[in-house]
Amino acid sequence: MPTMRYVLLQDAGQLSVVEMPASHAYQLSALNLRLHKEIDKLTADSVPKLPYAIGECNDLELHDASIQIIGGLDYINDLERAFSAIQETAYPLISLLTEIRALQAQLEQWYEEEMDVEA
Repeated sequence: MPTMRYVLLQDAGQLSVVEMPASHAYQLSALNLRLHKEIDKLTADSVPKLPYAIGECNDLELHDASIQIIGGLDYINDLERAFSAIQETAYPLISLLTEIRALQAQLEQWYEEEMDVEA
């Protein structure tokens, strides 16, 4: 069984948890910080709201049933869709999309390899 790590995301008091392969959790946290650093530079009207990465942990036991654990690939796919839908003209959005898509490709490969191991 692969080792998973959890990235805690917070937006306006709402907590989200993303389950990531331990080898890739830091990349999601770093990507989140980078996106927050650049998101204010975007001039488009439809910039997605982005939660803040507030922590990571190895083990997680939730006592609040309203908090769902989101799969890492599902989260990054949603993030890619949200950022690719931005109609930006003044800022080179392609660099942010490239970083999102790089992590997306790594996760797709990781999950594919895990499926092969389990089969």
